[in-house]
Amino acid sequence: MTKRIVLILSMSILLILSVCNCQKYEEIGLTKEADMKTIGLIGGMSWLSTAEYYRIINQEVNKRVGGLHSAKILMYSVDFDTIEKMQTEGRWDDATNMLVDIAIKLENGGADCIVICTNTMHKIADDVQKNVSIPLLNIVDATAERIKAKGLKKVGLLGTKFTMKEDFYRGRLYKNFGIETIIPGDEDIKTVNDIIYKELCLGKINQSSKDKIIKIINGLADNGAEGVILGCTELPLLVKQEDVNIPLFDTTQIHAEYAVEYALKDFAPKMLS
Repeated sequence: MTKRIVLILSMSILLILSVCNCQKYEEIGLTKEADMKTIGLIGGMSWLSTAEYYRIINQEVNKRVGGLHSAKILMYSVDFDTIEKMQTEGRWDDATNMLVDIAIKLENGGADCIVICTNTMHKIADDVQKNVSIPLLNIVDATAERIKAKGLKKVGLLGTKFTMKEDFYRGRLYKNFGIETIIPGDEDIKTVNDIIYKELCLGKINQSSKDKIIKIINGLADNGAEGVILGCTELPLLVKQEDVNIPLFDTTQIHAEYAVEYALKDFAPKMLS
């Protein structure tokens, strides 16, 4: 008889806890079965901008959900020296194989999506996507959505020489979203590329370089750009919106928020509406 009473009491307590737990979920617009998705970051290109991804993603999750919530993240951070040599030497097949291998490891580790924490390596994003079954959240698509939301049709693009001069970025913007891009002249392209690789990726922030980038941005505006994409995830470390009058598109912030929206779209739908 005593054992039966204990069992009944235990079941009653579990039922009460379950009801209370459901009420807490309902208060913040969740279902008990809902769960946050795990974001798989491919970082280290460079680690400085990857650190910004990690910070922004966690801050945004907490901002949107509250309490002690933070993001569920798996990160694989590469040695950027290896990647940079592949870029410079044109060994994009080797770079593809490396990132595919990393993406597969992240998927096998439980990631629900892949985020490549750099603009330049989106040159091979489609090839990476073909080798995993989870979505790769493309930085170009995320940026294009923000540009379209502002009603802009022609923007300037700054980034590495690969991002500015090759078609994988500009072509995708135009083909998929109807957004025209303009880039600086060759001398300014070299200036921006050198600042990225020789300074920003090494954690060096120089006022003289900031002044050069601002001048180049203003030149793009004079040539008809309605906004400018900071198409290198290190550039927002140097130039901020308050430094110029033309709208800037911080791809680090945009991409990180894009990942958060994906991770929380089932977890807290009321908070994202």
